[in-house]
Order: sequence, then C-alpha cells, then structure tokens
Amino acid sequence: MKPKVLVVDDDVVSRMMLMHLVDACGEFEIGEAEDGEDAWTQLEAGIAPAIVFCDLRMPRLSGLELLRRMRASARHAAVPFVLATSANDRETVEQAGDYGACGFIAKPLQPEQVRAQLGQCLGGAAAAAAGAEAPAATMRRLGIDAARLAAYLGGLFRQIDEGGQETGLMLALGERDAVRQRLARLREGCATLGLSAAAAALDACSSEPEEAALRAALAQAMGAVERQLDALRQLVA
Repeated sequence: MKPKVLVVDDDVVSRMMLMHLVDACGEFEIGEAEDGEDAWTQLEAGIAPAIVFCDLRMPRLSGLELLRRMRASARHAAVPFVLATSANDRETVEQAGDYGACGFIAKPLQPEQVRAQLGQCLGGAAAAAAGAEAPAATMRRLGIDAARLAAYLGGLFRQIDEGGQETGLMLALGERDAVRQRLARLREGCATLGLSAAAAALDACSSEPEEAALRAALAQAMGAVERQLDALRQLVA
C-alpha cells in the first residue's frame, strides 16, 4: 500500500506545486485540503495520512493550530507533521517545534527539501533515498563505538546551534560567502554522521541562502541530530 501524504494549503497554486513535488519523490497516495479546518474534518472522518505537509498561515485554522489539535488527539498525535512556511521569524519555527513538528520546508519550495522530509519522517524506502543511516551502520562505517558517535553527534549539535545564532547576523551583514562556508561545514558533518536528509536540506539552501530557508534547514538538522542521539541511546540501553 502506498503511503498517504496529506497536503494542506489555502493557496491552490502552492498546494498543486507541493503535491507535484511529493509525487516526483516516489510512489505516494496524495490527498489535499484547502485549509486547516478542511484537513481536520478529513482527519476526523477517518483518513490516515502517513505524513502531513501543511502551510502556516491559513484562514479558519492555521497550520500551528492544526498541529496543536493533532498532537492533542490520541488518534492523530503520532502523525509526522511538516510545516511549509515563508515565515522568517525564529519564534514561529521554535513554537512549531515545541508543538511537535517533525520538520520544516521554506517557501519557495524546493524538491530537495520535500524529498529530505519524506525520507526523514517516513523512513523505510524513503529514508534509504534521503533519510538517516542507522546508528549501528554509522559506527561500523566510521569504525567507532557508541560513546564516540555520541560525542560526535553532540559536537555537531552544538555547531548547528551556534550556526543558527551566527548565520542570521552574517546574512544581515551581507556576508553570504561566509554563510555558504558555514553551511558547507555543517552539511559535511551531517553527511559524515549519516544524516543525509539534514545534509540535503542544508545543501538546498546554500546556493542562495535566505533567512527563512536557513532557519528551517538548521532546525531540521538539529532535530535530526536529536533523533539520532535518541536512536543511539535506545540501541545501547
């Protein structure tokens, strides 16, 4: 059975574009909703998406409010939720993360971002294309033990966190080359540690870095490292 993807956006052109990008990433059953209220009605009527891609600002019910409702519902709480937004304020991204968003894609939409989120959130065949390597496989490939991998992941997390604080200032000062260099180092770190979805997201926004896409990619990378640390803890428990 094909994984079902629900695309939620009140702008019909943006919705069609995102549906097309999802379709280009693999074999998926794609549904659509014209806003958050429509999506919630469909969810309550019984549709069971494997993942939701949702716009942030919509009439009747915003993306954040839809996410909040889903996380408060035992029936829908575990569904991966990716927020598609052109918002460039850090507070919005952090709030969505607090509500339980599993990822972010920045408008204008890029196929690499969509593919990366499908891989990161769905796993399985999609993860093989653009997700995250199992911690055990990373340790074998690098010839390291769990303690060393944990140290590497912790160091990468700190670098990404620092990057989020510094790259915004670099962009404000017009230092785009410096931003690209920082993103290249973080992308290499993610790729080395098997976080290919995060590496792809960083790569997607590096050619013409903009604040919204940059914050979304960094937030995704931090989330990927945290999930990998959790997977490593479960492996050695």
